[in-house]
Amino acid sequence: MTRTMKGMVKALALGLAAACGVAVVSGATAEELSLKGKRIGVSAIGTDHYWDLMAFRGIQDRVKELGGEVIALDAGRKDQQQIAQLQTLIAQKPDAIIEQLGNLEVLNPWLQKIRDAGIPLFTVDTATPHAINNTTSNNYNIGAEIALQMVADMGGKGNVLVFNGFYSVPVCKIRYDQLKYVLTSFPDVKIVEPELRDVIPNTVQSAYSNVTDMLTKSPEKGSIGAVWACWDVPQIGATQAVEAAGRNEVKTYGIDGSPEVIKMVMDPKSSAGAVAAQQPYEIGKTSVDNTARYLAGQKVAPFTFVPAVLINKVNAAEKGKPFLDAAEKGGVK
Repeated sequence: MTRTMKGMVKALALGLAAACGVAVVSGATAEELSLKGKRIGVSAIGTDHYWDLMAFRGIQDRVKELGGEVIALDAGRKDQQQIAQLQTLIAQKPDAIIEQLGNLEVLNPWLQKIRDAGIPLFTVDTATPHAINNTTSNNYNIGAEIALQMVADMGGKGNVLVFNGFYSVPVCKIRYDQLKYVLTSFPDVKIVEPELRDVIPNTVQSAYSNVTDMLTKSPEKGSIGAVWACWDVPQIGATQAVEAAGRNEVKTYGIDGSPEVIKMVMDPKSSAGAVAAQQPYEIGKTSVDNTARYLAGQKVAPFTFVPAVLINKVNAAEKGKPFLDAAEKGGVK
């Protein structure tokens, strides 16, 4: 990525943080926090993806570390199941509820009900006006950063296959909008229409099939330059499809930092161009810390950003290892 591009991303990130009064987490503090005697409800849309699982674990581990009782519910990727679980949590009247990811169009009325019931609501990766605090990565930053890396690798021109199946998920909306914003400055980079739709379940298989079909329809080398997704599970299928087709000039890009994708980016022969790696376990823990501060009578910012790292072909050996080490420590390889 050029110095100019990096400057654009840094200015964007700092400006957003300053404008929104965002807390940026950069390291541990000596602050004493406690949830002794508190019950914390937790609702996650699913835990089948590495990011979701690690954030969910981080929340539960931190509640227990601070002496609290956790009521943790996993909706198994079913919107209506998550709604039912939120109803259950409201009825149990915990001291606070932490909600993790999900379809905002479905969730928002029920998040409002949590607040109406007088229960403090905190979220992880769910930007909603009903939350006291949303703990997340700076998705404006990483959305722009991964887009700029892709444009740089493409030499500022070419066609991009884009997966856009989860625009109703707040973080995907932000990342997609940042992609579109970056591309306004690079008119020779064009998104192939119609856009592709990533799905759950069978995400990898579906992405493989979709990208294989598009490569077959555009057999000339150079006719497609890159594949973009707002998360990195479709990137796995896309990378496998590109390599199976012998089209290694096509590079893939995604966000999250699943171990499998980081290993692909670290492999110089792989078509995985870059991934923005987040710290989901720390995001989960930080959300609990914000909850503890609030319940202790402290003020918390509406957003807390936990740093993410862009891992690309140049820095992968150095930047990728700490994330793989953290995953292995958490029992994921």
